[in-house]
Amino acid sequence: QVQLVESGGGSVQAGGSLTLSCSASGYTDSTYLAGWFREAQDKGREAVAAIDTDGGTAYADSVKDRFTISKDRAKNILYLQMNSLKPEDTAMYYCAATLHDYNAIMTLGIMRDDPNFGVWGQGTQVTVSS
Repeated sequence: QVQLVESGGGSVQAGGSLTLSCSASGYTDSTYLAGWFREAQDKGREAVAAIDTDGGTAYADSVKDRFTISKDRAKNILYLQMNSLKPEDTAMYYCAATLHDYNAIMTLGIMRDDPNFGVWGQGTQVTVSS
């Protein structure tokens, strides 16, 4: 079974940057390292970014033009480069793998709407102060 481990979170001031990483082990051909979602206190899950096997990407409007998702396929590592961070970006960030090869736009929707869409890690905390 695939296991995902996120890293790279921390505390930064508004306007700063962080890069999150997600390492996958036990990766199989039927599991697709696909995206990031976040959960903030007193808020629901928000799908943040997704990437598909063709390299297509999709982003939530709240992070578009500030966040960049990428994947090192050889090493099975997913990244999320976060620039111009805002206090409202404060949340626990999770990387996610789906059980089907969806395109990025579909993955974004599935991460948002389906509580049992696939596999995710323990999360890494991002705190942005004003």
